[in-house]
Amino acid sequence: MNSIVLEVYLKNLIYNYKLVKKINKKIIVAAVVKSNAYGIGIKTVSENLFKIGCKDFFVATIDEGVELRKLLKYVNIYILNGILKDDINKIVKFDLIPVINNYKDYKLISKIKYNIKIILHYDTGMNRLGLNKNEIIDINDKISRTKIRVKYVISHLVSAENKKDKYNNIQLLKTKKLSNILKSHKFSLANSAGIFLGNKFLFDMVRLGISLYGGYGNNKIKKKIKNIIKLKAKIIQIKKIHKNDTIGYNHTYKAKNNGYIATIAIGYADGISRNLSNKGWVYYKNFKASIIGNISMDTLIIDITRFYKKIKIGDYVEIINNKNDIEKIALISGTVSQNIITSFGKRVKIKYIKWP
Repeated sequence: MNSIVLEVYLKNLIYNYKLVKKINKKIIVAAVVKSNAYGIGIKTVSENLFKIGCKDFFVATIDEGVELRKLLKYVNIYILNGILKDDINKIVKFDLIPVINNYKDYKLISKIKYNIKIILHYDTGMNRLGLNKNEIIDINDKISRTKIRVKYVISHLVSAENKKDKYNNIQLLKTKKLSNILKSHKFSLANSAGIFLGNKFLFDMVRLGISLYGGYGNNKIKKKIKNIIKLKAKIIQIKKIHKNDTIGYNHTYKAKNNGYIATIAIGYADGISRNLSNKGWVYYKNFKASIIGNISMDTLIIDITRFYKKIKIGDYVEIINNKNDIEKIALISGTVSQNIITSFGKRVKIKYIKWP
């Protein structure tokens, strides 16, 4: 067995998707599978979702879209990051649906002589990608005289995980106003957290991203979404230490008493944030063990003094599990759960726990 194993519980992945489907049966629930399905594996994730009826998928790039099309023939594949001149042939050949983020994207797509579908991206406040209201109305008018068909108009919430943020309603109002102008078009505003803000945010389609993979953003969503992964790594050394011994690079940890430590075969090259040094923890059965010293590229060290007689070299500890999920690790690391789950290195062996 590998030194590092990422167990993916497909039953919980499916549960999370079906949970959102139940919120409003009239809306389309699209799965966001960019960045290799957030590091979980685009092939397994997309094929399992397709089996239960998912027919709409978002990826970031053309190459991701081509990869997904080779796996699934009869689904809608949307490309979030727009298009380049060299992408035109692939869009046509692989029946991809680009998101138009600016006039450059529109000018490229307008040169295609075939029937083609697109998404118009309305920037309601993220100021990352997207068109303003007047640009969308202008492009929509020009498109009406071509073979191009607008599949959706989408926008993206800035702070959906914070239900009290007034900006959610500002973005909602902007989207509603444009939908009243472009009444024949379908709209999408809600990302994962936005889905749980209420029915008024749902429109015609929602885009289920991090919550599909167990991320929740706030305690309300946490009660609904299930963790889908368990990250395990092997103990490769157990050692007795003495009072005042230091641990790891730069001697950032100094032992207050005699005790025992274990070296675990996982480090920042495998996606474990160095910010967890002297702050994070792992689990061995029901025992919680602190990470001590600086995390190295290939190893980290834990304090096993309380249970050293119950553990041995070759045993596995759990870095991510139901008690220590990606949101908790992200909080301690000073980042977001998306960063945690997409950072696993090549040495991490994925093991899919099939369903049902």
